[in-house]
Amino acid sequence: MHHTKQSKPIAAICILAALFISACLGAHLWGDTKAHDAHEAHMPHLWYIGILPFIAILGSIALLPLLNKTRHWWENNLNRFFVAMLCALATIVYMVATSGAESIGPMLDHAIMKDFIPFIILLFSLYVISGGIYLSGDLAASPKINTTFLAIGAGIASFIGTTGASMVLIRPLLKTNSQRKYKVHTIVVFIFLVSNIGGTLLPIGDPPLFLGYLRGVPFMWTLGLWPMWATACAILLVVYYIWDSILYKKETPSDHIRDGMQSEPLRLRGGINFLWIAGIVATAALVDSAKPLVGTDWTPFPYCRELLMLFFVGLSLLSTSKAIHTANSFTYGAILEVGALFSGIFIAMQVPLAVLEASGKTITESMNQPWQFFWSTGTLSSFLDNAPTYVVFFKLSQSLPEGEMLAVNDGSVPVLLLIAISLGSVFMGAMTYIGNGPNFMVKAIAEQEGIEMPSFFGFMFKYSIPVLIPLFILITVLFLL
Repeated sequence: MHHTKQSKPIAAICILAALFISACLGAHLWGDTKAHDAHEAHMPHLWYIGILPFIAILGSIALLPLLNKTRHWWENNLNRFFVAMLCALATIVYMVATSGAESIGPMLDHAIMKDFIPFIILLFSLYVISGGIYLSGDLAASPKINTTFLAIGAGIASFIGTTGASMVLIRPLLKTNSQRKYKVHTIVVFIFLVSNIGGTLLPIGDPPLFLGYLRGVPFMWTLGLWPMWATACAILLVVYYIWDSILYKKETPSDHIRDGMQSEPLRLRGGINFLWIAGIVATAALVDSAKPLVGTDWTPFPYCRELLMLFFVGLSLLSTSKAIHTANSFTYGAILEVGALFSGIFIAMQVPLAVLEASGKTITESMNQPWQFFWSTGTLSSFLDNAPTYVVFFKLSQSLPEGEMLAVNDGSVPVLLLIAISLGSVFMGAMTYIGNGPNFMVKAIAEQEGIEMPSFFGFMFKYSIPVLIPLFILITVLFLL
């Protein structure tokens, strides 16, 4: 894995700034986004051609790391960004050819301004701040210790974000398991629990829930999902404990002895960063440019929330010693990888999402039950990224005013369908590496430590499908029928 140097924060910020400015200029020069919002969705012309760039970027992520000729080339984030921008450019060319240049502004506004910028700044902020929290030590890598790591991660993910929890715990977990031969399954279940399912209880926990909050879902509403969260987490922890116990017995006696001799107690450094994470949580909960700040008549200006998050990032960098970042092996490589790939994914996926929106009436005629929304949202979240997929099904559900309704920014949404959409997008974001941003980060960090992670398809067919699909069937039976 290509290592990005510690001096890369400027590059990370420059990429974010360039995307931000480009989207602003595009939306301003090329289209009236408000008018676009009012238009009824239409099926894109020659849509089967328009979805090819999205298929291409998914194919690149899946295949280029496997091919001998492209494996090392793909490890460079600049090359990933080049492929992402090539696919994004192909999408833009398609839209100009089929819908005219005036369609580009609204598309960039939705893809970059409304979705990607809040998404990546939230991930970036939690990634950097949590990177200043150093949990040192090397515990004995027993099934009990590993399961405890996963349980703690699943417990805190909703409150410091799946990104924050993943970044705080993945390195000590890797160090704890460094003497073990069998550890890939531990990282995979870590992705399932800490990087995805654990973030169900608050909007700060997972990006799709954050986008729901931006559209008017009350900040504390997701706490009501705790029975589903607890059930999924408990079952996965039990399955993991049994799985790890079996593999632990396959380790050699010398591995166990070496692991025990190298044990060190846990020690926390950089605790000030929990204060900055609390600032991120408060900012996400209270600052919204669509409504006055609580207790005042002042309405925050656009992107005030994102600027405040970056302000807390600055405080974190100023208050955290370089020694902590060095001890934590902290680099910007993982977040740059997410930014590079998802900048293209968010643009290229606009045509597939438009096809879904245009098919909304047809879809809702045959799909109006919570379990149908759970599986549809979840399946597409596995491949389209769960954040924008959540938004599409959120909009689709608003055309089905049935049962108990929850008031949101632009009307209301059926509560049972919102539960299904929330669970589907968060839970099934764990199905692939691209289902949720932190998945890529954990994979990248594990590979930086020399661990050979499964391929895109290997992750699905060897791990996520056999482990998660039976769990999701059970969740459906217990809560969504």
